[in-house]
Amino acid sequence: MDSLHRYRVPLALLVIALALGAPFVLYPVFLMKLLCFALFASAFNLLLGYVGLLSFGHAAFLGTAGYVTGYLVKDAGLPMVPGLLAGTAAAALLGYVFGSLAIRRRGIYFAMITLALAQMVYFVCLQVPQTGGEDGLQAVPRGRLFGVLDLTNNITMYYVVLAIFLFGSFVIYRTIHSPFGQVLKAIRENEQRAVSLGYEVDRYKLLAFVLSAALSGLAGATKALVLQLASLTDVDWHTSGEVVLMTLLGGMGTVAGPFVGAALVVTMQDYLADIGAFVTVIIGGVFVVCVLVFRRGLVGELARALKLKT
Repeated sequence: MDSLHRYRVPLALLVIALALGAPFVLYPVFLMKLLCFALFASAFNLLLGYVGLLSFGHAAFLGTAGYVTGYLVKDAGLPMVPGLLAGTAAAALLGYVFGSLAIRRRGIYFAMITLALAQMVYFVCLQVPQTGGEDGLQAVPRGRLFGVLDLTNNITMYYVVLAIFLFGSFVIYRTIHSPFGQVLKAIRENEQRAVSLGYEVDRYKLLAFVLSAALSGLAGATKALVLQLASLTDVDWHTSGEVVLMTLLGGMGTVAGPFVGAALVVTMQDYLADIGAFVTVIIGGVFVVCVLVFRRGLVGELARALKLKT
């Protein structure tokens, strides 16, 4: 059997069972941060791995959603859920603007346009008083979910974040296995053929871009609540580079790859933080090794070795 179909449900149940027990073994805040970046990487992979569009501006969606959610929850007094939805909607709207300007370009031109637009967002966030400037939005309250669940408890918050991650992952999974997802793959493989078959390629790419931006925003809004902070780091171009790194390390165009890549990068950043700036050297070295040895990423090479379909 050359497919994961037979093992998909048992593997999913095993992963969920491990995730449910994880906060009793590992630090919950670390796990929540990992889940947020895993969702961010999965959203980015939807664009790069399945449409073939390399964006260097995805941090703009992550950070904008974090700022919007943080401001509405902290300063406007909104509950968590409306704040989260508002942040996601803001990222989707920004994604529509970015996509409308960038999708007609290809390759390095597309990447540079997204980078330039993201830098504009960075400087807006730096100057607007509501963002807190270089200090960021601090002490963002988590509040209560539906007025019942106390989200100041890290264990409770972890399960809420896990539910958000599973929801986002399900949306991505259903998208790439839908007729819409098959068209996106066709565009990635041969855009001119897709055009010749009558598909409005630009519309499909724009929809994929907006969906990717919205899910990135959901990750950013959740992260702002988890860490109770929205900062310039979230909209910086380094963060856009990190999500590219996560996707390539795990395996571009695979479902589980972005999660593996995010886990690897976040773990190294957290557990090697004591060595200071050298952690970037180590991450860079790991990336070089993976590019040379695992051309398809860790998950991609594993699936190829086992002759499985990802």
